[in-house]
Amino acid sequence: MPTLPTEIASLLHRGAVIPAHPLALDAARRLDPRRQRALTRYYLDAGSGGLAVGVHATQFAIREAGLYEPVLRLAAEEAAQRAAGPLALIAGLAGPTAQARREAQIARALGYHAGLLSLGALDGASIDELIAHSAEVGQEIPLVGFYLQRAVGGRRLPVEFWRRFAALESVVAIKIAPFDRYATLDVLKGVVQAQAERRIALYTGNDDHIVLDLAVPFDLRRGDETVRLRLRGGLLGHWSVWTHSAVRLLERIRRGAPDDDLLALDARVTDCNGAFFDVANGFAGCIPGCHEVLRRQGLLAGIWCLDPDETLSPGQAEEIDRVLREHADLADDAFVQRNLERWLA
Repeated sequence: MPTLPTEIASLLHRGAVIPAHPLALDAARRLDPRRQRALTRYYLDAGSGGLAVGVHATQFAIREAGLYEPVLRLAAEEAAQRAAGPLALIAGLAGPTAQARREAQIARALGYHAGLLSLGALDGASIDELIAHSAEVGQEIPLVGFYLQRAVGGRRLPVEFWRRFAALESVVAIKIAPFDRYATLDVLKGVVQAQAERRIALYTGNDDHIVLDLAVPFDLRRGDETVRLRLRGGLLGHWSVWTHSAVRLLERIRRGAPDDDLLALDARVTDCNGAFFDVANGFAGCIPGCHEVLRRQGLLAGIWCLDPDETLSPGQAEEIDRVLREHADLADDAFVQRNLERWLA
């Protein structure tokens, strides 16, 4: 069974900013390699500790479009050439077992360290079937669990699933992204019941609750014992934008006990996320919303998605205008402008 290199395991447990990498397309909705590479360079120079490629933010439809391997390859090449230190490369894995295993094999051959396992294609599967699927895919590459919110294709996963999933030796981390506090606790309860809290690195994917997820510890009971857990970093679509600021935010949280000013940032970051992820329209514009922020910074030429119908929702551009105006200090526009020409070269 493949295992993580020691330096990558240490990085994940220490905590890192891991952007969910978007897909750069041209006006004909073809891959734009120049801007795809520019995005990766941006994340690396911003101080990211990893990259998640082929995940929801990269658009699951890259598989049908024949772009899965090319997109993973571009990011891996840039990482090999430009990463200043250890960098966790995480590939999205989707589909039924045979497909997920093939994707894991492709990712491992390209130098990826782990696979973020989406269970969206197994919506009707039992817990036994989900665990068997996870165990099989974990024979190919170390796994990062993924609790995807139901609004964008996830399914409810109870404590029993997370207990059994966390007991799998191939599992090295979990991205907790149900956008639901009760479901978030279900993941943590499962990890504690499996006695896997020292082995598994916990990451927030709750883009609606980023700061508090990272700043506040979680106490859970195991018999007479209290087990304290912390989410060590974030693997987030929200962190595909303003990434340099996200790195500074995580560093600030690490420095010590949070003060009121830090805790108050949770509401401001969530307000920005509401616009970027199009909460008003049930997250319909979550991918193009992040594209729009990157377009305004010059990193993307447009907000095109593989699906021509996937675009900004009515009123979303105005909401993005508002949060960019009200929360401009949270952006990293100056950092991007200083480096954009070099990234696009």
